[in-house]
Amino acid sequence: MHHYSYVKGENQIIMEGSCPGKRIPPKLNADGNPKGIQFTAILNLQISNSRGVVHVLDGRKLKVEGSDWAILLLVSSSSFDGPFTKPIDSKKDPTSDSLSALKSINNLSYTDLYARHLDDYQSLFHRVSLQLSKSSKRVSGNGPLHMKKHMANNNDLFFKRSEDDTVSTAERVKSFKTDEDPSLVELLFQYGRYLLISCSRPGTQVANLQGIWNKDIEPPWDGAQHLNINLQMNYWPALPCNLKECQDPLFEYISSLSINGSKTAKVNYEAKGWVAHQVSDIWAKTSPDRGQAVWALWPMGGAWLCTHLWEHYTYTMDKDFLKNKAYPLLEGCSLFLLDWLIEGRGGYLETNPSTSPEHMFIDPDGKPASVSYSSTMDMSIIKEVFSAIISAAEILGKNEDGIVQKVREAQPRLLPTRIARDGSIMEWAVDFEDPEIHHRHVSHLFGLFPGHTITVEKTSDLCKAADYTLYKRGEEGPGWSTVWKTALWARLHNSEHAYRMVKHLFDLVDPDHESNYEGGLYGNLFTSHPPFQIDANFG
Repeated sequence: MHHYSYVKGENQIIMEGSCPGKRIPPKLNADGNPKGIQFTAILNLQISNSRGVVHVLDGRKLKVEGSDWAILLLVSSSSFDGPFTKPIDSKKDPTSDSLSALKSINNLSYTDLYARHLDDYQSLFHRVSLQLSKSSKRVSGNGPLHMKKHMANNNDLFFKRSEDDTVSTAERVKSFKTDEDPSLVELLFQYGRYLLISCSRPGTQVANLQGIWNKDIEPPWDGAQHLNINLQMNYWPALPCNLKECQDPLFEYISSLSINGSKTAKVNYEAKGWVAHQVSDIWAKTSPDRGQAVWALWPMGGAWLCTHLWEHYTYTMDKDFLKNKAYPLLEGCSLFLLDWLIEGRGGYLETNPSTSPEHMFIDPDGKPASVSYSSTMDMSIIKEVFSAIISAAEILGKNEDGIVQKVREAQPRLLPTRIARDGSIMEWAVDFEDPEIHHRHVSHLFGLFPGHTITVEKTSDLCKAADYTLYKRGEEGPGWSTVWKTALWARLHNSEHAYRMVKHLFDLVDPDHESNYEGGLYGNLFTSHPPFQIDANFG
C-alpha cells in the first residue's frame, strides 16, 4: 500500500497511507487513480522515568537506550465510513481519530490497560466451560491463552517462560493421531470462542475469510464475505457458545445487504424484497459476481443469513430484536423468495434457474453442467425462512399480514426433499450423475444442519439417506468441510463418525508446503483450507 511514516515529537511514529480506489491495471498512470480508503497507524512509546533515552533516527525511527522498560501503544484508524459512503466522500480523518484514541488511553498504566482487557475479554470467555479430560497438559507458545487475573508489577516475571516440561502446540497436533489427547479438543473448541471474541464485536466489521488475521495485500478470494457457507460458519459458535453480542456485526451487515439487495432484486429480477448472491465484500455487494455460473449464480446467500436472525431469537427470546431487526429483514427476504418461486411440474413451487453451490453434474447429453432447477439447497433454505417468518408472525401478532398469508399458502407446495436411486439425498431436482462424489460442499444436507427440516425424530427415511450421503461424500475436504460433516454426523446422533471428523482435522500443516494438504491445522491452531481460512476454527 502507498504509505509514509514520520516521527512526531520524541516518542511517536505516525504512519499514513491509502488503499487503491479500484483494482488498477499495472500500466495505468497515477492520474487515473480514484481516491481509496485512507488509513493511519500511530505507535506511541513510553519508557521508564528514572533512566533511559529515546533517539530519533532519520525522522522515521525511534531508538531506546538504557531504559528499564518500554511500553508500546499502537492505535489505528481508517476513513471507511460504512458501505454506502464512497472513500472520496468520507469526512473521517484517520489521523485525528487515531490521535483521539491514543489520548483516551495515554494516561492509563500498562497494568490498568491489561486489567481492562481482561475484564472485557473474560466477561465473555468465562461463560462457557468444557471439560473432556481429567487434566490438561501445559502448553508453550507465543503467549498463554489463560492469563493471570492480575499481572505482576515486575514485567520480567510475567514474560518469563515456565521451566516446566512443556510441549509445543504443533507437537501436540502432530501427536494427536496416536494419543488423541481430549484436552487438545477442548483447547481447539475454546480457541474458536477466543477468535470470535477477538474479531467480531459491536461496532466492528463482520469476520471475513481470515477473521481479522489476513497477512496479505491481496488475500486468497479477496478475504471477502462468501455467503454459501463461509460467513455463516463464522457465526455458528455465537449462540451455542454463549457469545450473542459477537453476532451484532453480522446483523448490521445483513441490514446493509438488504439495502443493496433490494436494488439487485429490482434490477436483476424485477422482484420485490431483497436478495444477495454468493460473493460479497465490505461494501455489501449483493449482485452476482463475475465468473462461472457454478458459483456466481446463486441468489440464496441473503436467505441463508436470515436463518441466523430467527436462531438468535430462539436463543435469546429478545422480542424487541425480533420485532425491530429480524422481522423486517425476514419480510423482505420472503417477498423476494415468493417472487422468485415459479410453478413447476405437478403444481410444486420451484426455483429456476438454480445451482448447488460450486458443484457440477452430468447433463442428459453427457456434458458437465451446473444450472438446473430447484436444487435441494435452494428448497431447504426457503423452507427454513418461511418457517421462521410464520413463527415470528405468531409471536408478534402479525398472522394476518398479507406476506404471512402468502407464505402459508406457498409452504405445502414447496418441492420436497427427495431420495436418489442409490439411496442418498438428491442434490438436484433430477437424479443427475455426479462427476465428483467426494465434493467438498454438502449443500444438499442443509436441511439436516444448520437447518431443521431433517431430524432423527421426525424424518427417519431422510436421515437414513443423509447417512448414506455423508458416507458417499467421504471424509476428505478443506477444514470447513470437515467441521460441517462433524456437525451433520452429530445431528444424526452418530458420535463415532462425528469424532472421526474431529480427528481428521488434527493434521499438522506445513505452511511452506501447504498445497500438499487438504484441511488440517497450522502450528498456532489456525485451520487450513489451504490456505489459512478461519471458518473451520469457528465451526
